[in-house]
Amino acid sequence: MKRPCYLAACASLIALIFLCIAWELRLAPVQPGGSALVFKVLPLLAALFGILNGRRYTYKWASLLILLYFTEGLVRATSDQGLSQLLAVGETALSLIFFIATVGFVRTTRAPAPRPEP
Repeated sequence: MKRPCYLAACASLIALIFLCIAWELRLAPVQPGGSALVFKVLPLLAALFGILNGRRYTYKWASLLILLYFTEGLVRATSDQGLSQLLAVGETALSLIFFIATVGFVRTTRAPAPRPEP
């Protein structure tokens, strides 16, 4: 169970990084020519190294961080129009996949509970 969670977390995080960069620079930026919203990928990039190396602590804080992207995706999916709305739905889906994968990874890698002494 650990390996599928690891692969899903890595793939969804990398896909989300590329989606956010493409969205804010080329596909549907808030302002023509690109937007400063592209800097929203910096926290994702900060988590990337730890996620790829399977660091449990990174999985823990990244599972909380990703909820901001989930929220942004929901808000923009209901308020934007056209391509931006579709990209927001993609952001929501990728962040949900990442959240589920990180929670699964943390659960499968936790230390076993100590046995009580008789």
